[in-house]
Amino acid sequence: MQSDIQNVRNIGISAHIDSGKTTLTERILYYTKRIHQIHDVKGKDGVGATMDSMELERERGITIASAATFCQWRGFDINIIDTPGHVDFTIEVERSLRVLDGAILVLCSVGGVQSQSITVDQQMKRYKIPCIAFINKCDRSGADPWRVIKQLNAKLGHNAVALQTPIGLEADNQGVIDLITMQAIYFDGDHGEDIRFADIPDELRDDALERREHLIDQASLFSDDLIEAVLEEKEISDELLIDAVRQGTLQRKLTPVLMGSAYKNKGIQPLLDAVTHFLPQPEEIENQALDMDNQEKPVTLVTDNRKPVVALAFKLEDGPYGQLTYLRVYQGSLSKGDTILNVRTGKKIKIGRVVRMHADQMQDIQTIQAGYIGALFGVDCASGDTFNSPGLHLTMTSMFVPDPVMSLALFPKDNKARINMSKALNRFNKEDPTFQTYADDETGETIIQGMGELHLDVYVERMRREYDAEVSTGPPLVAYRETITRQATFNYTHKKQTGGAGQYGRIAGYIEPVSDETFVFENKIVGGKIPTQYIPSCEKGFKSCLAKGPLMEFPVTGIKVLINDGASHSVDSSEMAFQAAARGAFREVYHRAGPVIHEPIMKVVVETPTEYQGAVMGLLNQRRGMIIGSQDEGVLSVIESQAPLAEMFGFSTALRSSTKGQAQYTMEFALYKQAPKSVIEEIVAKKAQEKKAK
Repeated sequence: MQSDIQNVRNIGISAHIDSGKTTLTERILYYTKRIHQIHDVKGKDGVGATMDSMELERERGITIASAATFCQWRGFDINIIDTPGHVDFTIEVERSLRVLDGAILVLCSVGGVQSQSITVDQQMKRYKIPCIAFINKCDRSGADPWRVIKQLNAKLGHNAVALQTPIGLEADNQGVIDLITMQAIYFDGDHGEDIRFADIPDELRDDALERREHLIDQASLFSDDLIEAVLEEKEISDELLIDAVRQGTLQRKLTPVLMGSAYKNKGIQPLLDAVTHFLPQPEEIENQALDMDNQEKPVTLVTDNRKPVVALAFKLEDGPYGQLTYLRVYQGSLSKGDTILNVRTGKKIKIGRVVRMHADQMQDIQTIQAGYIGALFGVDCASGDTFNSPGLHLTMTSMFVPDPVMSLALFPKDNKARINMSKALNRFNKEDPTFQTYADDETGETIIQGMGELHLDVYVERMRREYDAEVSTGPPLVAYRETITRQATFNYTHKKQTGGAGQYGRIAGYIEPVSDETFVFENKIVGGKIPTQYIPSCEKGFKSCLAKGPLMEFPVTGIKVLINDGASHSVDSSEMAFQAAARGAFREVYHRAGPVIHEPIMKVVVETPTEYQGAVMGLLNQRRGMIIGSQDEGVLSVIESQAPLAEMFGFSTALRSSTKGQAQYTMEFALYKQAPKSVIEEIVAKKAQEKKAK
C-alpha cells in the first residue's frame, strides 16, 4: 500500500436522482481495472451495478446506501463513495461528505441543475468541500451543457468554467476537446478504453480558442505567474494553467466543468485525471476535532501516521461476518492488534480485522494510514462515533442529522415475525440516525419514523427480505404539534391529605407562546416563596406535560412558562408535591391560552414535461398545496410548492399516472403551520373513533 499521502484522494460522487452517478462509478472502476466487465445499473443484464450491492437497489435501479470503494489511477490511490441522490436517504449523503476531501457533482446535460442538486450543493457548502462538475448524458436528445453551466452559476452561485467542449451533441456526441492541452480526445474500443488524441476539427477550432481565453481569464485570478505569462504574451504551459485552476478549486472559488457520457463510455478518463489534478489531498484540508477535556475547544488535526489516532466511524453495515464499521482516519494510523478508545462510550477496543472495501467485497490489510478510508470488523459502536488512542479525548464535530418527518405503524404477522422485526429495527436504528422507532404506549403499535415514503418503504422491504419478517404497515401518522397563541395566567394549589404527611404546593405565574424554542422556563420567584430546592421540580412537572398536550395529545411546542409566586408548607411540601402542582397548573391554564394544532408543511418540487404543467398544479391544489413559483427549464417545467404532509401520501402514484410516469418530485420538511379548522375536525373525529374501537 502506498503511503505517499500526496497521492491520495478521498472523493464522493453526488448528484440529483438519475443523473448517472452509479453508472459513472461503474465506468471508473472499469477503467481503473477494479472490475473487468461493465454492468447495467437497472440490472437488465441480471447482475446490476457493482456499487448497488443490495438486491433492492438493483431492482429499483437506485442507490440506497452509500458504497465505498478503492481504486488506483496513474499512481494515485482514490477512495470513492457513491452516494444516493434521493432526499429520503439524505443522511447517507451527509455521512459521506463528512469524511470526504473533494467531490464530483454530476449533472444531467438535459435536466441541468435540479432540485436535489441544490440540496447536495448546500451539503457540500456546509462541509466546505471543493468540487468539480461533470455534465453527463451529452448523448441524450436535448443535451445542452452550456445551459447547465449557466445554471451552475445562476442557481448554485458557482464560478463554473468549462475545461472541455463537446465534439458533437446528442446522437453525434463523439468525444471532447481539452481546452488545457488544446487536443481533441476520442474514446475508441468496445468500452471507450482506447483513448485517441487528435487535432481539433477545423469547424470547432475558433469556438475552442474563445472558450480557452475565458478559462485563462478566470484561472489567472488565482495565479500571479499566469497573469504574468498572459501580460507578457508568453506561451502558457499546461502545468501553469492546471495549477491555477487547482488553486481556484481548493478555495471553492472556481468549479472546473468536464463533459461526457458515462453510459456511452465517453469522457471518464479525463475526469479521473481532473480528480488527481484539481481535488485536494488529505493534507490540504483542515480537519478539526473538539477537545472534550477542554470545554470542546477546537483542535486542528495533522495527517501524520506518528501522531495519536483520531478516526471517525461514518457508516455501519451488518455483513455476513458481523458488524462492519467504515471509518476515516484523520490522524495517526490504525493497525491490527492496536487498542483504541470509543470516546462516546469510554470503552477500550482491541482491533481484530482491518479491511479495505470494494462495494460488498473486501480485502484484508494490516494498517489504515492517516488520510485513508477503511473498515474494521467486530467493533461495537454507533454511526458517528470517534475513536482515539487511549489518553486522548477528542471528538469529531457531530454530523447534522435532520428530524424524521413521516411515521408508519408496523404490524408483525406472528411471534416469529415480531422477533425478526425487532432484530431488524435494532440494526437499522444503529445504521441510520434518520430512521427511528418507538413503541406507542397508548396504542401498543410499533412506529417507525423516517425521511419520506420511499425511505420507510425501503426499510420495510429490507425487513421482509433480509430478516424474513412478515410485517404489514398501517396508515402513516403525521407528526402534528400543539402550541398556544396567547398569554394566560395560572394560580394553582395542589393539596392532598391522607393520614400522615400530606402534599402541598402552590404555584403561580403565566404561560405564553415563544417562537423557535420548544420550551422555555423562567423563575422569577423572590423572597423564597417557593424554596430553591423545589424550583427544578416545578420545571420538571411542566416539562412532563409537553409529550402529550391536553388538547389532542400531540407534543406541545413553542411554550414559555414563567413562575413568579407560590407557597410551600414546612412539613407537607416536597419535590413530588411541586411536580404535581406544576402538572395541575399546566392542565388548568392550557385551554385559556388559545391552543391550536400545527401540521408539518413540506417543500415539494416537481419536475415535469411542460405539457403536464397544468395537471401537476391541479394535483398540488387538490392537496392543499400552495404554488410558490414555476419556471421553464428547456423541455421541463419546475414547480415549487408547499403542501401539508398529511395530504402527500400516495402523491407519487397520482403524479406518475397524470404525467405518464415522466414527472419526478422531491419533498423535504419546510415548517410547521397552523392547521385549518376542517383538518382539526377530522383529527377530532378520528381520535373519537379510535377511543370507541378500544
